Amino acid sequence: MLTPKTNSYDVVIVGGAMYGSSVAWWLSRNPDFDGSILVVERDPTYEFTSTSHTNSCIRQQFSAEVNVKISQFGAEFIHGFKDFMQDDDAPDIVLQSYGYMYLADDEGFASSLREAQTIQQHLGAGTRFMTADEIMADYPFYNLEGIIGGNHNLVNEGYFDGGTIFDWWRRKAKANGVEYLHNEVAEIAKNATGDRVESVTLASGDVVACGTLVNCSGPRAARTAQMAGLKIPVEPRKRYTYIFAAEQPLDRDLPLTIDPSGVHMRSEGKYYLAGCPPDDDPAVEFDDFVQDHSIWEEKVWPALAIRVPAFEAIKLMNSWAGHYAFNAFDQNAVIGPHTEVANFVFVNGFSGHGLQQSPAMGRGVAEWITYGEYRSLDLTPFGYDRIVEGRKFVEKAVI
Repeated sequence: MLTPKTNSYDVVIVGGAMYGSSVAWWLSRNPDFDGSILVVERDPTYEFTSTSHTNSCIRQQFSAEVNVKISQFGAEFIHGFKDFMQDDDAPDIVLQSYGYMYLADDEGFASSLREAQTIQQHLGAGTRFMTADEIMADYPFYNLEGIIGGNHNLVNEGYFDGGTIFDWWRRKAKANGVEYLHNEVAEIAKNATGDRVESVTLASGDVVACGTLVNCSGPRAARTAQMAGLKIPVEPRKRYTYIFAAEQPLDRDLPLTIDPSGVHMRSEGKYYLAGCPPDDDPAVEFDDFVQDHSIWEEKVWPALAIRVPAFEAIKLMNSWAGHYAFNAFDQNAVIGPHTEVANFVFVNGFSGHGLQQSPAMGRGVAEWITYGEYRSLDLTPFGYDRIVEGRKFVEKAVI
């Protein structure tokens, strides 16, 4: 554990993975923000973070307009990454747009897809609703028995290298003066009236005063909030990922296919990637990454073989279990200040949407800290007040 350079910072960010680094970078590049920033990260290897276990995908296929706009900025950021970094050494980030393919096997879901397609098209997305015959014409490797149709978008939807973006955010934030500290927040102290955070105590024993505290602690968000006497309905949930090879590879890219079984699959270079939640999906311990291997044998492989008959003969190459920072209230992000403790800022509960939403959400939180308002994109629908009021954010396209 390291000691901070000073005992007071304008902003203390708890957690230095994708979101901690996004907020830190956006803040540090804003000429209207001239404060000091400390990022406290308990594990600088990031081995068990959600960032390290992500599948690095982005989609515009959401049912809520603001979620579509968030991903549209995400695509803009990916395409313009070098310009955003303002560094000739920054790499070009490629967005491999093979698209998401949502398959519907009942009229109710097909109707929801058509409604979502209308919203997405209105916002400029390339989503189109396809009949089963149209899908088969473009992707003849599917078995579409029982499928009514699906939504597909080949524009700015697919895979990108999120790990490189994270590395550059962290690197450039440090170059801009952000201090990254290998330590852990052990206590959070508030003032006498309880309406402001005054300081944090680190595991090393150091006490650090802060003007604003930002909770970017991923699946541990509830534990960080609890130290301040606050609550947030975010918990770690296991999500399984599998990399496999096919004896007979497909003759074209496999879109990120969301099967009615709950299994999703896509191309992954010369291999393929599949994933799913467990059927029994409880909250787990923060350090529980043990895999249930029966899920591959009993759920994933059978679903793959049914939907893509060529996947009857496949070889599992790698697998892992990662954690979603799962918002048990409505499976959407919680962004912005607490309703009573105004300098405690949430950046939590992305429920699997985190990596693709990190450019827009990090920008927005940095704006709120700097200006007291969102300027680029209104993120108030994700505010903590909806938790207090029991008012769910409705997003139908949750994987």
